Amino acid sequence: MIKLDIHKRMKELMEERNWTEYKLAKEAGLSQSTISNLFKRNMLPTIPTLEAICGSFGLTLSQFFAEGNIISLTSQQKELINCWNVLSEEQKEALLQLMKTLKKRV
Repeated sequence: MIKLDIHKRMKELMEERNWTEYKLAKEAGLSQSTISNLFKRNMLPTIPTLEAICGSFGLTLSQFFAEGNIISLTSQQKELINCWNVLSEEQKEALLQLMKTLKKRV
């Protein structure tokens, strides 16, 4: 198993977007000092910080840590996931059954 270098991965994603540390901080809703300290002090981000960073890149945590191809979500797919996340388990099951029924009709 290969250990992922979180700082390297963040830098790669920043370079792909031509983002500075300031831009990343702004997009993630974090202070610039938080982002700066991650790199300068070689600190690992907390899970909530990493979630905010991933969100700014339009990635989930699993996509951030995935090796190989990263699947990009459309804005509609992201909206569906955000709506899904606030549903109760009962609502999720009902929606899943509805989607399966609709899929059979296609």
